[in-house]
Amino acid sequence: MTELEKYIQTYFGVSQNDLGKIISFFKLTTLKKGDYYLKTGRHSDRLGFVQSGIVREFVVMDDKEVTKWISTKGYFAVDLSSFIFQQPARWNIQALTDCELYIIDNKDYQQIGQVIPRWATLEKLFIAKCFTVLEDRILTHLSMTAEERYLQLFNFNPELFNIVPLQYLASMLGMTPETLSRLRKKAVRNDKRTS
Repeated sequence: MTELEKYIQTYFGVSQNDLGKIISFFKLTTLKKGDYYLKTGRHSDRLGFVQSGIVREFVVMDDKEVTKWISTKGYFAVDLSSFIFQQPARWNIQALTDCELYIIDNKDYQQIGQVIPRWATLEKLFIAKCFTVLEDRILTHLSMTAEERYLQLFNFNPELFNIVPLQYLASMLGMTPETLSRLRKKAVRNDKRTS
């Protein structure tokens, strides 16, 4: 079972028959490290799901790159407002490693409703899931200290810290690279004391 099939089953609980129909609309594509899936200002007519690899969503503001999200396997890669409302994309999406993505274009996305009667309900669940993730990130940034945000991400996905450049992780966590470096050193010292 692919990561996409697992995701759809976990969050939407569709029948095997409906799952097969939904999956048939997605096409597997590859990105090489450094390739762009989307660039700011362009229209996004496709929704991507990371099967393997890592992509980064970021914007350049005042000559500084700000990372919104780093998608690993099992996560979507999309500028949702561009995909849904056909607005120019705000985010760049770039492969940090070689990647495999399942892609669905907007035209095929609109066709799913014709073959899956429950699609309107499932689509609402998908959009609600996107907003829930966003709300969780906002709450994390408002209620947690920098150290707590670092520890949460490290405990959730420690391998990111060996693969992704630290300045990208620091930006996503809302801190400077120097702060992230200091927190990592502190965590290592604490681990040595407890060992």
